[in-house]
Amino acid sequence: MGFTEVAHAMGGRRIANPLSAMASGMSKPHHAQLIARHGFRTPATLVSDDPDEVLGFVDLHRGAVYKSASGIRSVVTAFDPVRDTGRLERLRWCPVRFQEHLGGPDVRVHVVGDRTFAVRVDSTAVDYRYARDQVGADARLHAHRLDDVAERCVAPASGLGPPFAGVDLKLLPDGRIARFEVNPAPGFSWYESETGLPIAAAVADWLLAPVS
Repeated sequence: MGFTEVAHAMGGRRIANPLSAMASGMSKPHHAQLIARHGFRTPATLVSDDPDEVLGFVDLHRGAVYKSASGIRSVVTAFDPVRDTGRLERLRWCPVRFQEHLGGPDVRVHVVGDRTFAVRVDSTAVDYRYARDQVGADARLHAHRLDDVAERCVAPASGLGPPFAGVDLKLLPDGRIARFEVNPAPGFSWYESETGLPIAAAVADWLLAPVS
């Protein structure tokens, strides 16, 4: 269901993110395959229940992070050989998603229809949402200019259906941009309060706009 179909879904009333448009996010590997075609680099990824395979992946990429493979929120954590190697047998009960550990600041892009609001996040934490727990200091958020990258953020959001989405990017040290995922249920109040970007107003404008 694309933007136009979403807008017509309730007799001419706009619906931002119906469940049908959010379904792909329930499986992160499936979701990643759907949005890998839009021109961003994606981190090398392994979903596995095999401890030896995981150790090989970590060695190949000189480190890794791990996170949930489902749509359930999890804390992104760096693989620690001392702490985590002995726990890998637990994967037999539940596969986990591992990704290469990419450096550089994060950027969250909120897409509202064809408008974008980008926020750069400066933090030394692996998961900046939990920066206080991981490094003892809050992440710093700033409005960020995307230039031509903005349109490339709109494309994967519209292709997946939800007209309101959060696109997670990483600004790599070599100047390239990596894309992690498109969140179909993005919490935006923190980003708005820290930067002053009018995300809520943009959502309201989209909902109130006439359906063409």
